[in-house]
Amino acid sequence: MKVGFVFPGQGSQYVGMGKDIYEDEQDIAGIFTEADETLHFSLSRLCFYGPEEELTLTTNAQPAILTVSYALWKLLDNKGIEAHFVAGHSLGEYTALVVSGAVAFNEAVQLVRKRGRYMQEAVPVGQGAMAAIIGLQLDEVDKICMDELKDKIVSPANYNSQDQVVISGETNAVNEASERAKIKGAKRVIPLKVSAPFHSPLMKPAEIKMQEDIYRTVFKDLKIPLFNNVDASLVEVSSEAKKYLIRQITAPVKWYQIIMNMKAKGVDTFVEIGPGKVLTGLIKRICPDCRTYNIQDRKSLDETFNSLIELK
Repeated sequence: MKVGFVFPGQGSQYVGMGKDIYEDEQDIAGIFTEADETLHFSLSRLCFYGPEEELTLTTNAQPAILTVSYALWKLLDNKGIEAHFVAGHSLGEYTALVVSGAVAFNEAVQLVRKRGRYMQEAVPVGQGAMAAIIGLQLDEVDKICMDELKDKIVSPANYNSQDQVVISGETNAVNEASERAKIKGAKRVIPLKVSAPFHSPLMKPAEIKMQEDIYRTVFKDLKIPLFNNVDASLVEVSSEAKKYLIRQITAPVKWYQIIMNMKAKGVDTFVEIGPGKVLTGLIKRICPDCRTYNIQDRKSLDETFNSLIELK
């Protein structure tokens, strides 16, 4: 058995996440306390009690997901379960880097709080949009964005699976690309309820600001190799980890390619650690012969741990 840990990104948050493990585990309560003290407000209360509209704000959702995901991983780590590789979807790459020992948790929480603010500020509300295109091959979506609409700002933002791509950019360009995708045979085109056009060239102002913050932060070489978002290659050196974190703000998330590369390295068991089950669903579509598990609360933690022990 070769195990890969994967960590979710923004959109997976929900009110109540992390509450049960916070109440049951003293060590885990300390992680939430550290996040609260680092950010100078009660992030833990926001995770446990909401309100949802406040938790969903980009500046809050990003550190909240990181904190809950890290706390859940810590519980699994305490039980002696280790990964051969790690990866994270967008924001989740920060969690993966904390888990790999590249960056301290409190430093990462501060970084993603700033990342959320910079991304929100980069484009005025209403000027950018995102849409999920389902049932069209990746190269067909690339052709629409990069050839047919090359003079407009719209590009792939997430290569989520072999037939699901999220596009991002200026609102009119995203709408036009969506219509072209329907004409070419897309099964569904779903406009996403997002506050900004993430992973598009419009995020350049956020990338420039994050570059300064990331280079000021101390990173160490990784103890667990990571497959990065930008080109799906392996990262083990701190300088490379920083470079890819900066580039991922405007570059598309190559999730499909990451999972395929992990599989090529022998990973046959994937454990999604964090709120929600989005990545688990995508991995099942990408790699139907792989084992998939999800840890988002005490119940799923115990179930996954027991299953992994049986496999050993």
